[in-house]
Amino acid sequence: MVRILIVEDETKIAIFVKKGLVDVGYKVDIVGTGEDALDLINDDKKYNLIILDLMLPDSNGFDICKRLRSNNIQIPILMLTAKNAIEDKIKGLEIGGDDYLTKPFAIEELVARVHALLRRGASRFDNGIIKVGDIVLDIHSHEVSRGEKLIELSQKEFSILEYMMKNEGMVLTRSMIEDHAWDYELDGFSNVVDVYIRLLRKKIDEGHKHKLIKTVRGVGYKIKA
Repeated sequence: MVRILIVEDETKIAIFVKKGLVDVGYKVDIVGTGEDALDLINDDKKYNLIILDLMLPDSNGFDICKRLRSNNIQIPILMLTAKNAIEDKIKGLEIGGDDYLTKPFAIEELVARVHALLRRGASRFDNGIIKVGDIVLDIHSHEVSRGEKLIELSQKEFSILEYMMKNEGMVLTRSMIEDHAWDYELDGFSNVVDVYIRLLRKKIDEGHKHKLIKTVRGVGYKIKA
């Protein structure tokens, strides 16, 4: 299920956009401030796209976009604004925004842009090769290597590593990893995710000076070159 986050403090606009997206099958959350958006994105929810208003009560969309990109969060961002100055559009795209839509807009145009951004995001992995630092994962052949060394992984280890690499730099909570790698609900007291991370670390990082798999204490794990 594709999940989209709307960051918009004007309730009528947020509800209007949400309805249009829900009608075509997307799951949508709404927040009204930049800080709430950052908390959600760095919490236990995974978003495929962010619709970000530039004029927010606690900050502006430019700052939120810059903070996300500086944390290496590469979720596609569609910026919304009442401004139509070319300078604002250029600035938004230069700091990491992926598209720009000026209010007022037709919901059909917004949905079309969302479709295009989601297709573009998916195409990053169309060749089946994902790289993080010197580790290479081939989705099609299920082969993983670091440098010249081929690494043998179980199906579950491969699934977790693929998920982490596709979200390089993003902190993945244990519940996010559980949701991705297991088809059933794990016991809340289970440490199976930690066990698999230890196995991956042994195979991926042991013997290398630079460790790719990192622990974010109290939150979860991430992989970063």
